[in-house]
Amino acid sequence: MIIIRFPDGTSSEKLLSLSGKQKEIYDYLDKSLTMFEYDTVFQLLFEIRLRENIIEASLKLKDAGVAFTSFTYSQFNPVYWTKHPMGYLLNPNVRPSDAINDIFENGQLYGFECSTAMVIIFYKAVLDSIRVSNFNYLFRGLLVWNWNYDPDLAIITMEGNEFIPGDVVYFMNPDFDKPIWRGENAVFLGKGLYYGHGIGIGTAEEMINALNTLRKEGATRSAFMLKQHSRLNFKYLSQFSNR
Repeated sequence: MIIIRFPDGTSSEKLLSLSGKQKEIYDYLDKSLTMFEYDTVFQLLFEIRLRENIIEASLKLKDAGVAFTSFTYSQFNPVYWTKHPMGYLLNPNVRPSDAINDIFENGQLYGFECSTAMVIIFYKAVLDSIRVSNFNYLFRGLLVWNWNYDPDLAIITMEGNEFIPGDVVYFMNPDFDKPIWRGENAVFLGKGLYYGHGIGIGTAEEMINALNTLRKEGATRSAFMLKQHSRLNFKYLSQFSNR
């Protein structure tokens, strides 16, 4: 359910012209049992656009040629990033926007696991949704690995299994063989499809089946989707919109 506290006619007209993926996202929000409250139509439109950009960033990462690997064997372009015990730190005098874009433009120089992929997708989507100057100010000194992220990215994780396209979900694999396959983080793309780095695009059933092939010998427990999801604080980020 969508609630707008201070609607205005001009902005509201833009909702009627939504199409494609943006209209799909709007319908998910509107039909949800969860109450989505906005001060203005602009905040709603920003969330819809940012969610669309999360999906687009997922598809771009899928095609970027980034390897799937553990921290031990990971790599980032040394022009932009330096490896530290807790992750990859942005090099001095490097613009965060350039470093994030490089992952999608030169993916063959990178290798990381699925949780890092989710955070990078979020960064890319935000970069494409807010002013570049704001992005470079907010996210200077980036440290990237696993679920390390800047507080201004404002990721919120909550319980529930009602997902909106652009949310990140988690498929747990309790009887994993190798630690890197203890589970799979994935972006909900809408229409029953998910993208997870290392597996690709598939339905929930296909994600679970893929993880079940990566269990230890004699495993008896199937992989399953956790009833939780992670999303950005869209209202907070809307103040930096590039439109």
